[in-house]
Amino acid sequence: MEKIKIDCNRGVVAVQDPSSGEVDFTYKEGCCKLRDYNYLKGVPDQTAKDLFEVRFKNTRKDIYRNASGQNVALGDMVIVEAATGCDLGIVTLEGPLVAKQMKLKGISPDNEFKRIYRKAKQSDVEKWQEAISREQSTMIQARRIAAEMGLEMKIGDVEFQGDGSKAIFYYIADGRVDFRQLIKVFAEEFGVRIEMKQIGARQEAGLIGGIGVCGRELCCARHISHFKSISTAAARVQDLSLNPQKLAGQCGKLKCCLNYEVPAYKDASTRIPRVQEPLEFKDGLAYLRKTDILAETMYFSYDKNSDANLYPLAASEVMEIIRMNRRGVKPESLKGEQDVVVREFVDAVGDDSISRFDTPKRRGRGSRRKSKKTKR
Repeated sequence: MEKIKIDCNRGVVAVQDPSSGEVDFTYKEGCCKLRDYNYLKGVPDQTAKDLFEVRFKNTRKDIYRNASGQNVALGDMVIVEAATGCDLGIVTLEGPLVAKQMKLKGISPDNEFKRIYRKAKQSDVEKWQEAISREQSTMIQARRIAAEMGLEMKIGDVEFQGDGSKAIFYYIADGRVDFRQLIKVFAEEFGVRIEMKQIGARQEAGLIGGIGVCGRELCCARHISHFKSISTAAARVQDLSLNPQKLAGQCGKLKCCLNYEVPAYKDASTRIPRVQEPLEFKDGLAYLRKTDILAETMYFSYDKNSDANLYPLAASEVMEIIRMNRRGVKPESLKGEQDVVVREFVDAVGDDSISRFDTPKRRGRGSRRKSKKTKR
């Protein structure tokens, strides 16, 4: 039986043949973090003819020029140029969409790009897998060394280069960290070239990945590549409860999705009047209790401290009533024109019992006889 292993960090599937023992690696597109759907596949474009997007571990990607003379296609594992030595990556994008990605990132086609040397051989893949197998143990050992040296930093991930000659240590720190001595210790301990990269809490969540409270993959791991600042003003605009536990994501920062609907709420808020005083009617004062911003509906009550009986009014109607009150005119009443919204309270006692999912047990004859005796 074939042994299948999925590496979601790099987007590959490893299938081992039990008879020969050889392992075949293939590209798994749906497993890629920050993957791009090539909706321009097959469309000819000469601006990015020899340019390809190559992906490495987690969210690290770059544009490379094919200088191998080989036909490189989507999903191919290729050996690429690195600062020192060479690296192994997977081609994740080709064709005209590469040019669009370059335009989005501000990369000119006239720039000097690193080269794709050739397609990866079986020996290259084996060396790559051998380097990958060292990452977990290296990260644990690196964390122990940093703690012993008293450095206020957290090593979140380790990525080995394809040829195993270099390792990238991703770390998180609140302030500036002097890790010059740490690099020397790491180089002696692991026998490779060391590169330190500082990342934030959001980037760490994107590297690790996970499932959000919405039940979907984290946005930072799925599609967000540029992290914008998020403030509590985004929650206030949407009239959300300022509860830190609900507004914070798995990274401990404010959720990125708070920014998604802010423009729609700001646009709708321009059509909602500011009610600083209660509305005056002939049968009393009506107090604003809540506002549905997107529906542009405002709910009023004659009781200042109760939401028992609410009367909905459109934002345009509220503007007109405010103008009438400024002229000294009072409308008749809310009760005759609007349908009252009464909150219904449902008794949910017993609904939270987990035993309601169990199949009721049938009573045997013995239990019936005992019940009859007790009745007598």
